Amino acid sequence: MKKLALHWQILLGMVLGVVFALVMTKFSWGAEAIGDWIKPFGTIFISALKLIAIPLILAALIKGISDLKDISKLSSMGLRTIFLYVLTTVIAVTIGLGVVTAVNPGGSISEDTRNELVEAYGGEAESKRLAAEDQKNTGPLQALIDLVPSNIFEAASSNRNMLQVIFFAVFFGIGLILIPEEKSKSVKDFVDGFNEVILKMVDLIMLAAPYGVFALLAALVVEAPSADLFAALGWYAFCVVLGLLIMIGIYLLIVKLYAKKSPSFFLKGIGPAQLLAFSTSSSAATLPVTMERVTEHLGVEEEVSSFVLPIGATINMDGTSLYQAVAAVFIAQAFGMELTLGTQLGIIATATLASIGSAAVPGAGMVMLVGVLGYAGIPEAGLALIFAVDRPLDMCRTVANVTGDATVSMIVAKSQGKLGDPKVKEWNDDYHPQA
Repeated sequence: MKKLALHWQILLGMVLGVVFALVMTKFSWGAEAIGDWIKPFGTIFISALKLIAIPLILAALIKGISDLKDISKLSSMGLRTIFLYVLTTVIAVTIGLGVVTAVNPGGSISEDTRNELVEAYGGEAESKRLAAEDQKNTGPLQALIDLVPSNIFEAASSNRNMLQVIFFAVFFGIGLILIPEEKSKSVKDFVDGFNEVILKMVDLIMLAAPYGVFALLAALVVEAPSADLFAALGWYAFCVVLGLLIMIGIYLLIVKLYAKKSPSFFLKGIGPAQLLAFSTSSSAATLPVTMERVTEHLGVEEEVSSFVLPIGATINMDGTSLYQAVAAVFIAQAFGMELTLGTQLGIIATATLASIGSAAVPGAGMVMLVGVLGYAGIPEAGLALIFAVDRPLDMCRTVANVTGDATVSMIVAKSQGKLGDPKVKEWNDDYHPQA
């Protein structure tokens, strides 16, 4: 029998975890057995995700920035590309915050269930809440002071300092660009190799995801069995999907107004890449198809697509950043935490920068979410609440990532006068002109 794809394994683990817990609750000793013998494996899985967060963002962000080659000599096309990618990411995070605040999925959780959650996670939420209260008493520029670490090793010792780690990674990457290539080559080779090792570690951790989900869901059912928690989880997933649909709608509007192409033309041209992105959850794996569709079917000249799209696959993760914003606020709502305007602005900044360092592989967005939660003082244990539905949402947000890459490539091509007619006839994808 053909081996099940990872996303089906995760979904199966989720279902089996719920069913197993419901059966075990029929026995007087069932809940205790799950707490003693099943929950620890879910805890180990979450710890593995937290373990890899800082190394992943260091490696991926330094590599992504250093791959820009020469920041002092970037052409207008390069500057425009980076600006548009950052702008669309900020828009995506803002949309995510707006949707999750308006829908308030965590608000449907009863006070009793919320108290059970706080108790189940050892008071971590309370400690984070107290830390947030202390933050209110600081000066107006404290956030700027906290941005710059005095000791990178100390900063890297806690996911709470993720923004400082990101600052160092960006600073280090810029330094690599500005020194002579012969002196930076050995460091870049090391970073490339280090990045590959970290990505392989992510792959290995994700192999354990079905078992981790099984353990997390089983523990969640016996510790907070209220139906309102699962209803809230459904509303959370709805918020993510709604936000992604709004973002794709903005892409279509941009294409219509600026590139002067119809939404149907754009969707038909990029459709196969979107489907591949959905099935692989990897914008990197989809990149060859994205480049072919953008060049041959959307009319972007290869000079533009070969520059804009690989950068996009590295630093443009609009769907991922939107999801991180929704997830962070939902977890805060679930634990009864109030997020100040300053904290929400910090989430926008952290999610935007973290998405630049988010590897274009399945599961990396969840790892980066650890950093966003840490910055905002939101309990990282809340990952257990959302991981069960993360895989299908990962598939959806990868579609948004790839769609954003294609949109920016058309905008840049239009601004450079390099957006023409498709090389393959729009109305017949099988048409190939004779030589």
